[in-house]
Amino acid sequence: MEDFDFSPLPMADPFAQLTARLAYGATQLPRVAWYVGQGMLLRQLSRTAARRASTGDSRSTGNDVLIPERRSIYDRMAALLRKELANIEAGIYPLPADHDGSLLDRLDRSRLFFTDLPQVYRRRKKREHAEVRNDETIGRRPAYYLQNFHFQSGGWMTEDSAKRYDTQVEILFKGMANAMRRQALPPLHELFRGRDQRSLRFLDVACGSGRFLDFVKQSWPRMPAVGIDLSEPYLAEARRHLRRWCWLDLVLGDGEAIPLSDASQDAVTCIFTFHELPPRVRRAFFHEFARVLKPGGRFVLIDSLQLGDEPDYDGMLESFPRNFHEPYYASYLREDFPGIAASSGLRHRDDEKAFVSKVMVFDKPG
Repeated sequence: MEDFDFSPLPMADPFAQLTARLAYGATQLPRVAWYVGQGMLLRQLSRTAARRASTGDSRSTGNDVLIPERRSIYDRMAALLRKELANIEAGIYPLPADHDGSLLDRLDRSRLFFTDLPQVYRRRKKREHAEVRNDETIGRRPAYYLQNFHFQSGGWMTEDSAKRYDTQVEILFKGMANAMRRQALPPLHELFRGRDQRSLRFLDVACGSGRFLDFVKQSWPRMPAVGIDLSEPYLAEARRHLRRWCWLDLVLGDGEAIPLSDASQDAVTCIFTFHELPPRVRRAFFHEFARVLKPGGRFVLIDSLQLGDEPDYDGMLESFPRNFHEPYYASYLREDFPGIAASSGLRHRDDEKAFVSKVMVFDKPG
């Protein structure tokens, strides 16, 4: 049977290029405005809550750190949007569909996010972050996982948390979270180019609600793909979000013990997860990725910038754990990922910054 390449083609037609630019702007700019507006509302509510709860405590609240100027932040956002448009025009991936749902869907998820804020504020004020540890969860998940990350209700263990998560991260990242996720697609495109996608095997570890897997399937719809995650509610949300795709399995699984055979995967990704892993677990993940990758395979990691990547962002990065329960973030900021890779049998290939995230690429020698 003849092999077909289903990858998007570069846009040589000026009319097609103009159409793509208009379509991209028409979808992405209102989306960014939607989440920037909610972020402004969040900051106003936070200031109001802080004033009402003030007790004269003179300790730092984290608001006195040096943060980048607003112009700098918006310039970097615009740079990422331009980079993404260039990727689309070059045929690296198709014009993305974010599949955020109807206006009623988006309003409902925003409602879930904002109604949880009083509980988030209470936990932050009291530094409470272990409510998800109970008789039902202890022993069923790794201890590091059973925390109220971001001080949100339910940690990663409830249906409402799974529905709330994507709104939360998009508000945090000013509507740029999906655009940052998609920056893992160019290294995959480089690896997969010219190959029959039906013969490839792809794994996304800690797939969460399935947003990145959606973009992978938009680019390679007939490539067999697997997503694993430790949260049953998040996997249920991913199944709902990804129900239109075939050749896709979603599995309850742990990155420390991936339920796949040795040398079985052409590529592995892990998005926005490593900053929530203890140092020991990061190394265990890398060893598992090296085990399941085929010789010549590739691992793509996207997560936060680290200290020194953008020096004017260092103060903001160091202050992040003060407002969000992120107990392993400080060690992440200083982690030596090329060193971890080398000790696991992977070779560090490249880094690329994308707004407040960093794309790190590692190859398994062939």
